[in-house]
Amino acid sequence: MNFDFRKYHVRAINARDEAEKAAINQELKDLYDTLSDDDKKVFNEELQKFLVSQYKAIGNEYESLKKGGAFN
Repeated sequence: MNFDFRKYHVRAINARDEAEKAAINQELKDLYDTLSDDDKKVFNEELQKFLVSQYKAIGNEYESLKKGGAFN
């Protein structure tokens, strides 16, 4: 199974307000609730990989900006 977390992430970034973000988060929770135990394990593993990749990308961007003098 392959979950498209980026789709939810982009929608949340572009949400009009906190209520829309909460609705998107609820969609993910509802999806999770429909999964079998095996699929929940895959979901959690893929979500963790996605989050780590996002944190790494943010860190890389920060370091790049820092080296470029944006924070000096």
